[in-house]
Amino acid sequence: MSKSDWQKSSYSGASNECVEVRTANGLVELRESDNGDIILRITPSKFAAFLQDAKASDFDHHAGPPPVR
Repeated sequence: MSKSDWQKSSYSGASNECVEVRTANGLVELRESDNGDIILRITPSKFAAFLQDAKASDFDHHAGPPPVR
């Protein structure tokens, strides 16, 4: 069984509220750092498509309005 170490974005800093990612057995695994018991497994091609859509802001409509400052 081949697994890499969990990685998180450098933008997260010391925060424990982020998504972590690693590869395991030919799949990409994702989990929330504060709830590591739940792991989403996805193929590398589906993960690449997800990242492409996220970078293109295709999911922005799911977010609420920006916070009032």
